[in-house]
Amino acid sequence: MRHKFEENAAIDPTDPLVVVQAATESPATAAISAYLDSYQAPHPGIIPVKTPDRLVMVKTATIILADVQHETLLLYTTTGTVTTHETLRHLVQRLGDATFVQVSKHGVLNLDHLQSLEDSFSGNMTAILTNQVKAPVSRKYIKQLMGQLGL
Repeated sequence: MRHKFEENAAIDPTDPLVVVQAATESPATAAISAYLDSYQAPHPGIIPVKTPDRLVMVKTATIILADVQHETLLLYTTTGTVTTHETLRHLVQRLGDATFVQVSKHGVLNLDHLQSLEDSFSGNMTAILTNQVKAPVSRKYIKQLMGQLGL
């Protein structure tokens, strides 16, 4: 990815305009937009998660994997599993952290808990995470994951 700065005196210096240009919209441009959206949003390291019977305060550093199963979002943490009906997209926006990477249309993992990646069938991979949690990494998201890993 390339980037450059262009000075424009007509733009308010306290409210810069950021333009993302690409041939087509892609997961990379969407990730950049999501990052820019969350750039100045406060992220205290704890998020409230509404479960069917209570509100649970979850430390973001303890989240290993967020996975959607049958319209239910499961948050696998180092201390257990939290179940909610929040959408995966909304959770990712609230997390606003580059350590959380989408690996399938129904899963987001925390890179701080990634222990290894194994080849799977059809070009997919399997992520092995803390507490022996496993997550499929679909072909569509492998390039993005490798980019986040610096490979």
